[in-house]
Amino acid sequence: MNVAVAKTGNGRAVSDLFASAEGRLPGSPAVVAVRREAFETYERLGLPHRRIEEWKYTDLRALVGEVLPLAAAPDTAALKRAADAVKAHAIEGARKLVLVDGVFAADLSDVKALASEVGFKTLRETLEKDAALLMTASTDAVIALNAALATDGVVLSIADGAQLSAPIQIIHIATAASASAFTRSQVAVGNGARATIIESFVAAGAKAYQVSDAVIVTIGDNADVAHIRLMDDAPDAVNITSQFVTVGANTKVNFFNMTSGAAVSRLQGFITLAGEGSDLAINGVNLLQKTEHGDTTLVVDHAVPNCVSREIFRAVIDDRAHSVFQGRIIVRPDAQKTDGKMMTRALLLSDEAEADNKPELEIFADDVSCGHGATAGALDDSLLFYLKARGLPEKQAQALLIQAFVGEAIEQIADDGLREHVIGIAERWLERRS
Repeated sequence: MNVAVAKTGNGRAVSDLFASAEGRLPGSPAVVAVRREAFETYERLGLPHRRIEEWKYTDLRALVGEVLPLAAAPDTAALKRAADAVKAHAIEGARKLVLVDGVFAADLSDVKALASEVGFKTLRETLEKDAALLMTASTDAVIALNAALATDGVVLSIADGAQLSAPIQIIHIATAASASAFTRSQVAVGNGARATIIESFVAAGAKAYQVSDAVIVTIGDNADVAHIRLMDDAPDAVNITSQFVTVGANTKVNFFNMTSGAAVSRLQGFITLAGEGSDLAINGVNLLQKTEHGDTTLVVDHAVPNCVSREIFRAVIDDRAHSVFQGRIIVRPDAQKTDGKMMTRALLLSDEAEADNKPELEIFADDVSCGHGATAGALDDSLLFYLKARGLPEKQAQALLIQAFVGEAIEQIADDGLREHVIGIAERWLERRS
């Protein structure tokens, strides 16, 4: 018998999207072939849904429905709005690299200042010669679709022994409403290098847009890297980000993520500890309200012995919002002396708020120290009463307790200025809640 795959209306729309966008996408003929193969993978799988274990709490078919058409290249008006957003969200002292609607904006970026310390290219330039950045063995439909439609991104190379004098801030700005932006970036950190990378996702007047981002990070031996991600997209936006990190030997990595916007968001990180003696700290905060859905999914793969990983995640959930944390620690058979722990806590501020916490351990070695924990609960009534009895209004008393709750994760940011910046984001979220 003959079997045919029947596409839904959304499937046809995505197929039409790829056909119409193919001529605009950068790359050599070899890149075009890789894109088509990636899109075929997506076409075969479709948007992830609840029957896929890794996506059981974030059903994109139900939450998103369809992929929006690619945003047009930013015009003068869009770049003007983006410039205003850069002023509002740029971190003082950081070297800026700005992507507007998925396209690198050189006039808004500090390319010359950065070039003295870091090798830099755009993804568009890189794809004219090499398709490697789009190649992936993943069967995840979201990752495949990103490879098929990635328009631009930044490619950074930090040399061995480099000690960057300032953080690098990659700012993703959305100016186009009801459109999508696909970006893919790479950061290669050499042996003995020290660097701080910041990623910011913000809107400049855009509404109901979609963001798909992928970041590939490789870190050499004896390095020290901090990676701060701040996601504050528009309240009706969709943000799906995938990160792939490989860590060398005797290296220290500190990763922090804060989600305080977007109707639907998911950060999925795949971190491999590939060198002995490395120390990985992952900390995150979800600040969700109304009907927002925020998903953090992390896989930490201990592939070699004598590595340490720590995960601290906090979620504050108000109204009918929904927070998801899925954390998996894998310990390979040869990864003896592994020390891996994760802890996730959710603070529910209303009776309709929802938290799904799913910590997992897969241990194939016998000389390890691993553990996980998960809790969910409301604000402590006795502490609220104590603060209110001393004259604080209820909302202010709640804000103090919420700040203390998320503080353990935020305090892991070593840089004082960055830590204060993140605290400011949390405070503004609390003000909006009031």
